[in-house]
Amino acid sequence: MTRRFIAALTLALLGGLLAFDIAASDPLNPFRAPPLLALGSGSAASGAHCASLPPAE
Repeated sequence: MTRRFIAALTLALLGGLLAFDIAASDPLNPFRAPPLLALGSGSAASGAHCASLPPAE
């Protein structure tokens, strides 16, 4: 096998995976997306390590 064949096979597999993902997923709704930067907006962080506050003592 040549390097060109392996590169073409890799690109074909990545393209197939991308096509499958686009076909199987729901379309994005930009109106339900979280804000990119929520500085001072009052939106609470959720779903990440920064959202886990230390326990109140």
